[in-house]
Amino acid sequence: MPTVSFEDFYQVPDLNFNIKKLKNDLDKILKNKKFKSPGVTHFGAISINQIPNDINSINGNNIRGKYWTIADETGKEVARDIDIDESKYTQLVPEFEKTYFKEVFETLSKRFKLGRVRLLLKEPRSTLSWHKDPECRLHIPIITNKGCSMVIENVAKHLPADGNVWITNNTKYHNFFNGGEQARIHLVACVLESPFKK
Repeated sequence: MPTVSFEDFYQVPDLNFNIKKLKNDLDKILKNKKFKSPGVTHFGAISINQIPNDINSINGNNIRGKYWTIADETGKEVARDIDIDESKYTQLVPEFEKTYFKEVFETLSKRFKLGRVRLLLKEPRSTLSWHKDPECRLHIPIITNKGCSMVIENVAKHLPADGNVWITNNTKYHNFFNGGEQARIHLVACVLESPFKK
């Protein structure tokens, strides 16, 4: 029986956030902000940071960003969406100033070179496309269920909502599925320096 390797899932040591505070402040944010889903079904995003003083940096296709996919039976890889200079996303969106998300953002920014930081929604009984991204992703699950898993190549892993921080190797083909009956919400950040071996 072959052993399953989780080498593309990195749990960050000595870093844990208060999941109760994250959930409470998520509820406050959702009273005033809605998830945006430009052109992608069963998916939504709320930006936590932006290019300083540039509201356009968190609208339209800037919510999604560039990725590659294998769209059909030809097996040919195609690029989708637009290039984004992740390094410019340094300013907290004002609505997050008086929330626990500010502390989380500042803590993560001291430890990692980050790009866009977003709250990402995956609706119940849905999946993302099979795709790869330009950089790795940092995840803090806030609301999840046992039916949620990230799949990188042929390996699936459930990331629990326990305050722990994960970095996933999104430069490989992957998707995320939510097989549960409640929405899944993660804080997801683009990580510009990969912890994974090339």
